[in-house]
Amino acid sequence: MTSELAVSTPAPPAAPPAGVSVGVSVGVSAALPDAALVGLGDRPFGVYVHVPFCAVRCGYCDFNTYTPSELAGSGASPSGWLDALRAELELAASVLGTPPAADTVFVGGGTPSLLGADGLASVLAAVRGSFGLAAGAEVTTEANPESTSPEFFAGIASAGYTRVSLGMQSAAPGVLATLDRRHTPGRPVAAAREARAGGIAQVSMDLIYATPGETDDDLRGSLDAVLSAGVDHVSAYSLIVEDGTALARKIRRGELAAPDDDVAADRYELIDDALSAAGMDWYEVSNWASAESTRCRHNLGYWRDGDWWGAGPGAHSHVGGVRWWNVKHPARYAALLAGGGSPAAGREELTEAERHEERVMLGLRLADGLAVGALDDAGRAAAERAAADGLLSVESLRAGRAVLTGRGRLLADAVVRGLLGV
Repeated sequence: MTSELAVSTPAPPAAPPAGVSVGVSVGVSAALPDAALVGLGDRPFGVYVHVPFCAVRCGYCDFNTYTPSELAGSGASPSGWLDALRAELELAASVLGTPPAADTVFVGGGTPSLLGADGLASVLAAVRGSFGLAAGAEVTTEANPESTSPEFFAGIASAGYTRVSLGMQSAAPGVLATLDRRHTPGRPVAAAREARAGGIAQVSMDLIYATPGETDDDLRGSLDAVLSAGVDHVSAYSLIVEDGTALARKIRRGELAAPDDDVAADRYELIDDALSAAGMDWYEVSNWASAESTRCRHNLGYWRDGDWWGAGPGAHSHVGGVRWWNVKHPARYAALLAGGGSPAAGREELTEAERHEERVMLGLRLADGLAVGALDDAGRAAAERAAADGLLSVESLRAGRAVLTGRGRLLADAVVRGLLGV
């Protein structure tokens, strides 16, 4: 199947906005305009915490993470990062005035599980101290299977974590080797079971598909492993080769073939078929859940134009149409906060047109789709054409919603461009 596959790894919770450089001078005020604070707390509010540490760098990764050798001599350390994080969270509470209690908390990275249960408990205590947690708050941490244990899961459950997202990526040894993943193929399944036994209510697994050398049987084996683990949520991302990574260099030298979009489209359909047959429904293009209650509420906050404060090096935030991003290096981040300043590297205030574009782009990726009334006349005409082409559900469109079909999910970017007239 030929496709313009739009099911790749999404940008981190707040990727730098298109056309805006994160290399701007530091000295951005932490203060927000009054207009951004109007309605604060009426919208979903989340806290994202970025842990920038990894034991090793995976070959495909271009996230803002650092190994011990990369931090050598910089003065950066997990303890210094935690002190700086506490300072940023206190700054956040001050900036927001009366900050809303966090509906969701997501600790990502990097490898948060390297902090251990005690370290993650300290992170959550800092969030509680600055924001508080709403009743029934969803509290997630990412974890690499090799840096977890039964004691780890019991410890974070006791601290208040309700959800774990495990980076499985694949159960095929050859695929793990290509991705430079260090865990053994069976470890993610064992970790998922340990998490359940340790008191974690929700367990998710991440998959990466269309890795060079991966076969259909490799992917089927990974899906079998995921389903045998009893998880209630799966995220599956097509491999994207990012410039500057070890994987990109291997492909450029001809040591590996570049990922193939047609193969990726077929693999996406294989994943969707297998998960749907197991009772897991898609609710966002790259995410499936066993029930509405097991969807990732934190990520839904991003996709539904919610507010969040991103704390940590390189973290991004959004409140009331204002978006900003922190300096990337942990040492610089800590130094700015130690000096009583803001760690922000840059910011922008979105225009209403830009916010509309983002609502269309993100809303269309969701299973409940986008209200047709949010589109202008040209956009509604484009939606009719997309439905005629089998990319949007005709039935849903008649009911006033633009909802992607299975084929439409593979061409979501093209559908968005059509609805926006770009």
